[in-house]
Amino acid sequence: MNSTHLSILKPEALSAEVHYVVTEAMQKSHAGVIVTPVWVGRVAAMLQGSGVRVGTVVGFPHGTSKATLKAIESTSSLKDGADELYVSMHLLPLIGRDFDAARGELLEIVRAARATRRDAVINVIVEAPLLLSLGEGRADESIAVACRAIRESGCDGVVTASGFHRSGGASTTSVEALKKHAEGAPVIAMGGIANLSVANAFLSSGADRAVIDPAR
Repeated sequence: MNSTHLSILKPEALSAEVHYVVTEAMQKSHAGVIVTPVWVGRVAAMLQGSGVRVGTVVGFPHGTSKATLKAIESTSSLKDGADELYVSMHLLPLIGRDFDAARGELLEIVRAARATRRDAVINVIVEAPLLLSLGEGRADESIAVACRAIRESGCDGVVTASGFHRSGGASTTSVEALKKHAEGAPVIAMGGIANLSVANAFLSSGADRAVIDPAR
């Protein structure tokens, strides 16, 4: 297995498109596939025994659902067969550098998810391009808050972007900024990565994992 995942997250994805991405992941030994929650049960059945992990998104793409709803979505997807979650954080606490609020949201999600499946991997999307646009001092503080909240809530990985926010997708600058504060937590390049060549460039620049979205 390699360090790349495939994703198909566009809301209008057809069954044939999802099937194609899942088949591609198995044939080319990608580490996992990330789909929207409605597809998790079907994709988990397709991937059973393949060694390819099933990922899904939570509160996606804007992160504005209440933490309680994100917790419910997390547990539902894990029961359907998801191995990994990609949680869109509420951005306001990050912009305002409110550590307690950021950590509190994630703690509620983590408690619910791990009660359902102890070994669930919980990654958190922070929209780093947006945080970087705040200006040098504020950007660094906001990213530090995001990474600390992720670590101290018991989450696993830090994800650059959803790819659906107007601030943009993954960039090497985002990866570098997150690496500065991740303190060992995996940094995942995600958002607008169209192919394996681009994904490998992110891995070479320091990302621990890259998510390819070939359907966008």
